[in-house]
Amino acid sequence: MFWEYLPVFVMLLVAVLVAVGLFVLTSSVGPKKMTPEKAIPYEGGSETTGAEGLRLSVKFFLTAILFVVFDIEAVFLYPWAGLFSRLGWIGLVEMLVFLSVLGVTLAYAWKKGAFEWEK
Repeated sequence: MFWEYLPVFVMLLVAVLVAVGLFVLTSSVGPKKMTPEKAIPYEGGSETTGAEGLRLSVKFFLTAILFVVFDIEAVFLYPWAGLFSRLGWIGLVEMLVFLSVLGVTLAYAWKKGAFEWEK
């Protein structure tokens, strides 16, 4: 049984070695000119001047949830379409239930105004 999974283990070992090797290589060879501005924990290396205490709108989170929901839909629809002929009626009914749940999600988001971008 071990010999069946040997290629997987070898590929995993190669991936880990490449990741560790690149990390060590960039850490040892790369330039290290640390300045006080670079030590600030912001992505640009300089202080932010924006609104720090600004709360995000609920519409932002609704849009993020919609993205996740419909991304999951795409992940499930492609394999289902490939196996449609072998799944038969049960597969069709299950996919219709899944799509109806997504339809309810879409209706909820539409009712909450997730698709309206007013300022």
